Amino acid sequence: MKDSFKTAQEKFWAGKFGDDYINRNFDAKIIAGNISMFSKVLKNTKDINSIIEYGPNIGLNLIALKTLIPQSKLSGVEINEKAVKILSENKDIKVYHKSILEFKSAAKWDFVLVKGVLIHINPQELKTVYDLLYKTSKKYICIVEYYNPKPVALDYRGNKDKLFKRDFAGEMLNEYKDLKLIDYGFSYHLDNNFPQDDLNWFLLEKNK
Repeated sequence: MKDSFKTAQEKFWAGKFGDDYINRNFDAKIIAGNISMFSKVLKNTKDINSIIEYGPNIGLNLIALKTLIPQSKLSGVEINEKAVKILSENKDIKVYHKSILEFKSAAKWDFVLVKGVLIHINPQELKTVYDLLYKTSKKYICIVEYYNPKPVALDYRGNKDKLFKRDFAGEMLNEYKDLKLIDYGFSYHLDNNFPQDDLNWFLLEKNK
């Protein structure tokens, strides 16, 4: 994959920082937490046979979803080469080694997931990513991110312009009028059994 990207954020995650992220997040407890969270997300869904995740890293979310929906066919679009090698070892996952900003497909999936990724996208490119989520979804879009009612930029492990909080789901609901909010929730980092990283999740459904 090329090492020149459209945005500084892509280069950041394709390189050493993205590699180091893998080492910090290779934990079976994360899968348990994901199973708990996605069981809540999926309770108001039906007929999910295909899933794509944008930015799956090493696939811990997809592994959890496969546990909950064994018949589902999995795909992932991942920018980091080291993560792609690990993802590719899981024969249940079709892997696309691409930046989200470059990925194009005529295919559609029943359940489109983005988790902890939109917060790291250059805000000027969010519309491109929203379009991708919308156009590749047959029915459901699941957004799991840090929430803030207004856009704000924060330092991320000492790095500037690498973490942005805002109302991603609300922006998609405003942009695409045939989307509706089905459910939402919060996962707390001090949960006794299944902690997550203070993430808000939103389940959207296409009315078409």
